[in-house]
Amino acid sequence: MSAADIVDLQVSDYIALVTLNRPPVNALSREMRRQIVAAFDEISDRDDVRVAVLTGAGKVFCAGADLKDRPDPNRKGDFLDHNRITRETTNAIRECTKPVIAAVNGPALGAGMGLMAACDIFYASEDAVFAMPEINVGLAGGASMLRTILGRSLSRRMFYTGMKVSAAELYRRGVIEACTSPENLLPEAMGLAAEIASKSPLAIGMAKNASNMVDLMPQRDAYRFEQNFTVALSKTEDAKEARTAFLEKRKPVFKGR
Repeated sequence: MSAADIVDLQVSDYIALVTLNRPPVNALSREMRRQIVAAFDEISDRDDVRVAVLTGAGKVFCAGADLKDRPDPNRKGDFLDHNRITRETTNAIRECTKPVIAAVNGPALGAGMGLMAACDIFYASEDAVFAMPEINVGLAGGASMLRTILGRSLSRRMFYTGMKVSAAELYRRGVIEACTSPENLLPEAMGLAAEIASKSPLAIGMAKNASNMVDLMPQRDAYRFEQNFTVALSKTEDAKEARTAFLEKRKPVFKGR
């Protein structure tokens, strides 16, 4: 990673580890957003990656948008540029062709909570807290993110008040998969990533695609959509290998075809 890199991407054993590294609080500047987009676009396009983990360096996952890097109202087009890269930051994660696990190591505020919401599976440290504090600085944004992971009442309460919610509370409500000690967070998230990486890459890719699409479709149409994937997968070499390995009680060797 060069000195200019504020988003670190490391790949090992089919797992991509993406680390936000902009001290002290990993606030999102436009350049950091562009590097996040680039990292997840690269992950989508790499055959040696089957799953990704997103975490933060230091004690903060992401404190949200950098208020020192707001668009200039006197510069024509600057708000449009800012808003476009803001949207694409989470879109790049949500649309990533590989599953993405959030390993939230500390506060995830505003756009930082949006980063987590764009991921597929959520793990968090006991040190993590979550909030949409935009209302406290006279702004409003993030309701579309909150509604994807929270119920109506809590999402609106957080949106209207900027209140902070602990990882333990989100775990109690069934929003996150685990609330771990700080030292166990990354090992547990990487353990889940290794389990996902052991599956057929073709099946995982289609499962990610199906998961994204069925969120947008009526149940009847969504299930029909998924069945098309099942038919396509059943004809692959990987599916045959999975069935053979199961019967032979051995670990499958997938070739991605």
